[in-house]
Amino acid sequence: MPMAGRGRPRKTDGNADSRQKIIDSAAKLIAEEGAESLTVRRILEESGLSSGTFYHFFRDRNDLMMSFVKDPGFESVSLGTPENDVAGRVCELYRMLVSRYLELGNGFMKHFYTTDNESLASYMGSGYEYEKGTVMCRCLDELEDAKSRGLLSGNTEEMTADICTIVKGCVFDQCLTGRRDVFEVMERIISAYLGPHLLKGAQRHVIRIFRDGKLARYRRPHLGKDGNPGRRHPRCNAPQTLRI
Repeated sequence: MPMAGRGRPRKTDGNADSRQKIIDSAAKLIAEEGAESLTVRRILEESGLSSGTFYHFFRDRNDLMMSFVKDPGFESVSLGTPENDVAGRVCELYRMLVSRYLELGNGFMKHFYTTDNESLASYMGSGYEYEKGTVMCRCLDELEDAKSRGLLSGNTEEMTADICTIVKGCVFDQCLTGRRDVFEVMERIISAYLGPHLLKGAQRHVIRIFRDGKLARYRRPHLGKDGNPGRRHPRCNAPQTLRI
């Protein structure tokens, strides 16, 4: 009698609570032990779930790791920012992602965004091929849509990669300094970066300034003589164009 071939364990316990328990356990292990030491076996030990349950939700360890840049489902998430506020829509997407990272804690962020995280490093090094459902893919879709409607000029693929780099820098800075205005900084830099690419009809993004987790006030970026976002020189009131 032929022996049954090896394959993926039988799917069991397929409910949302189990999926979240797997993700929470993985986040805890990443924060405590680093992304490089994360294995399916360790996740199962931490979560108390079966291998069948794990493979019901994730193809493998790498698929689980990618969930941290795909949840919530960015492909279909609804944005509240007006369609002509290009920078604002991009900022809203990344605010969702960074908010989730902040909930997971600095320990997670420090160990997740590292070259030791082979899954992420491999993904980030794949050029402009972004997996569906990730924030980068949705960002590219938003920029391409804005360009097709005559609101934006330039290479949208390069802009998507640059914005991702900006956000990673803000996350890294937050991990180092623990600064509380990470969203304000992120929005300010992204708005300044996209400013020169905005065309007539595009709305200039209004930066939301938060204090203690609550919206404190709004502020529009200063504009230079050429209409690009600028900053005020510390010794005078004249705005200077901000070059990124």
